[in-house]
Amino acid sequence: MRLFIKDHLSLIVFNIIQLLVVLMVFWFDGYDHGWTAFYAFFLGAFLLLCFILYRYFTLRSYYESLSNPSVDPPEARPKTIAAVPAALQRLLVVQFQHYQGKLRVWERKQQEHLTFMNHWVHQMKTPLSVIELIVQNTDDPENESISEEADRLRQGLDMVLYMARLETFAQDFHVEQIELRKLVHEVIQENKRSFIRNYVYPAIEIDERYKVESDAKWLRFMLQQILSNAIKYSAGTRTQIKVNAYEKGSDIVLTVRDQGAGIPKTDLTRVFQPFFTGENGRVYKESTGMGLYLVRTIAEKMQHEVAIESVVGEGTIVYITFHNTMHQTMLD
Repeated sequence: MRLFIKDHLSLIVFNIIQLLVVLMVFWFDGYDHGWTAFYAFFLGAFLLLCFILYRYFTLRSYYESLSNPSVDPPEARPKTIAAVPAALQRLLVVQFQHYQGKLRVWERKQQEHLTFMNHWVHQMKTPLSVIELIVQNTDDPENESISEEADRLRQGLDMVLYMARLETFAQDFHVEQIELRKLVHEVIQENKRSFIRNYVYPAIEIDERYKVESDAKWLRFMLQQILSNAIKYSAGTRTQIKVNAYEKGSDIVLTVRDQGAGIPKTDLTRVFQPFFTGENGRVYKESTGMGLYLVRTIAEKMQHEVAIESVVGEGTIVYITFHNTMHQTMLD
């Protein structure tokens, strides 16, 4: 109703002014029959009212749909008999159907791309596993550099695979109870060679009773990215990377603390943006700027929280908060 009045207010005002102008013309011409003039004005106003009411009842559904926007397709909305709104509705139906067709084509291409990426990554992992096996079974000092490059290649393939899977996260998401210490230990074992190669040492301080509800595969990837950053920016310092957990109300907070280069304060607010490498990216050329972005994106999809603190020259702490969790003694 309010939108209808706003749309027709100028028409109503114009017609009233027009009636008054006509009356004034007669008045200045010496016409002094007041009741006749009043009757003419009343008749004109009555006809205007009838026209406005007719417009309102014929266009009511049109204005209601504009006042209360809906996600329903245009063809599901009430029909109107007015020419312009009916033509507009037909236009919206055609555009909506065109959009739906384009969207289906895009979704099909996205699915084809995802399928291709999955197959490609798995195909690349097969020769990579063969290379790693050959390196392990050959006593050659030069194999260490080959092993390092193989680890980097595997991490890159994992990042490509998980980034592609983000589009279909709901289909690949399985919530379960996870023993936090066990999962962290497994991820550290997978990165054992990287720890040794970069002269940093892991330290786990997590109560064995702590369990969290999450997806083990996605959480493993998050920890992999966080530990990879911690190792990279602590390389050669001969310090510890500490992974611990503590309770905060009904939540459990997992922290990964390194004693590496740290992140400048000006970069802290942007480290979760895609492709952002900041000051450290100019020093460590291998930075892609995607690791922490994927960590934050995955955490949000799993309803976890990720935060980061850092001081240049002292190190970085990454926090992952698991909400509404309890340790094993509470569950028993």
